[in-house]
Amino acid sequence: MSVATLRRMRLAILFLVSTAACSSANGDSENLTNDGGFNVDVGGDGNGNPGLDGNPTPGDGAGGDANNRCGTTLTGVLRDFKEDHPDFEDFLGDDPGIVKEDLGGDGKPVYAGSAGNPTTTNKANFDQWFRTVDGVNKAVTFPISLSKAGAVFTFENNAFFPLDGQGFGNEGHPHNYHFTYELHTTFHYTGGETFKFTGDDDLFVFVNKKLAIDLGGVHGSMTGEVNLDAAAGKLGLSKGSIYQLDFFFAERHTVDSHFRIDTTLDFVDCGSGIK
Repeated sequence: MSVATLRRMRLAILFLVSTAACSSANGDSENLTNDGGFNVDVGGDGNGNPGLDGNPTPGDGAGGDANNRCGTTLTGVLRDFKEDHPDFEDFLGDDPGIVKEDLGGDGKPVYAGSAGNPTTTNKANFDQWFRTVDGVNKAVTFPISLSKAGAVFTFENNAFFPLDGQGFGNEGHPHNYHFTYELHTTFHYTGGETFKFTGDDDLFVFVNKKLAIDLGGVHGSMTGEVNLDAAAGKLGLSKGSIYQLDFFFAERHTVDSHFRIDTTLDFVDCGSGIK
């Protein structure tokens, strides 16, 4: 056997060993593809620099910086609905408990609504909120850019109407009021992080596939916040690991739409890999 052949065999073995180690180094908190079918970047910052796993592979997201590995732009999916959808425009009121505590295996909220949840109609209609269904909704990717003040990253829009004149149109209104927004990302948990949302209407945030914020219902602007240290036991978090954050928002009624995120999370994946 030639020296060149031996060298090729040695490189192949090293590649197989390193691949196996990378896929199992941190268990379920560092899977390269999550159960919801979207890509998770545990590699670089998008520019080819080493990521949290020490792998200098470019990531899926926008370029990162020294304090936030994903940079300041997160990308999700907007879905536009017609006003006559059974779950839109007809209801008012706070309505926690619409979704179950555990995220579904497909990366979507699981409907738990019952007679005690008056702002939804049934499971079939709710399941359309965050799934693209021909004739029911129209989907488009949409980025949000966070600004930094100290250690806090913020996105704020007190007239959040990103689909004006698009999708099914404004349907005779000044704005397009009926849509949902879905965002999936990952973050590095080191201790002390928080995630806060203020807005209307429904907002469901899952951390490590567990419900962390529930602002269900058709209501005025409300605030929900999760302190990861305080909720670490419930959410199954350990410092030093990478975890999912899954974000689901619905604007279901005229005439206002407020949307604000304040967070100290160190995002690793920018959400651009959603399928």
